[in-house]
Amino acid sequence: MPADRDELAWVEAACAKLAAAGQPVTFAEVAARARISRTTLYRRADLRAVVEEHRARGQDASTLTGLAVQIDQLRRSLEAVAAKVRRHEETIRRLERARRKRG
Repeated sequence: MPADRDELAWVEAACAKLAAAGQPVTFAEVAARARISRTTLYRRADLRAVVEEHRARGQDASTLTGLAVQIDQLRRSLEAVAAKVRRHEETIRRLERARRKRG
């Protein structure tokens, strides 16, 4: 397991250095800097997710389209949370009514 954590740390560090330098975050470059194979980057979901997250941040962070996408994702997430809260509130009301009827 320590090797897995080391690889994750290496990939995160490589991505951060590329992003800080304003260079594109590519699988080939990350693999070279992290000293692991590109195959490992693609096969391990945790490593691939780190690279893809840094790529998305770098590509979309400063564009209006990227910001619009992020806002839309946040809006949908907030709507989902609000719907869940409404369901929970309704469940609480239903349980309270049932408790009052019994007691």
